[in-house]
Amino acid sequence: MPLHDVWRIQLHGGSPNLTVPEVLDAFVEVARSGVGPMATALFGLRSMVGRAFGWDREVADAAARSYLNRLSDDDRGRSLDPPGSTRYFWTTLFTFEREGVGEVINRTVHSFLLFALVPSAGGHILYWATYVKPVSWFTPYYMASIDPFRRLLIYPALIRRFEETWNAAPH
Repeated sequence: MPLHDVWRIQLHGGSPNLTVPEVLDAFVEVARSGVGPMATALFGLRSMVGRAFGWDREVADAAARSYLNRLSDDDRGRSLDPPGSTRYFWTTLFTFEREGVGEVINRTVHSFLLFALVPSAGGHILYWATYVKPVSWFTPYYMASIDPFRRLLIYPALIRRFEETWNAAPH
């Protein structure tokens, strides 16, 4: 599975027992509240184009493509969120205390979102990696068209807002 990008998010404070689900709950709350007019407009445009071209419709063989069937019984049992659930914007493969993996399968990509939480001096670092597996000839063109917006506008704005929100809250 090709690594597409990695982001480093500095979180000040937080309990020594802080878990990935706690951080993701806060992260998704910030993402849902919007990250500025430009990012909101880009998300809206992507949603509109996705609806028009059917990019986000359910994929018929998504269950067969999913990596859920690759989880061990031990991983399934240890997961804090039920594997296959959709607590966030993705299907959960597993969520451990310090690591979580989500999966997105649509007509543009088969992607994985890896979140790893590492204690650091004064807080934690959340690493967010995206892996993208092509689903068709269109995937590389799709990713090339959205990457400048993801990497230069949307993700930096989202991460900056999340860091500001997290770091302003008492921990």
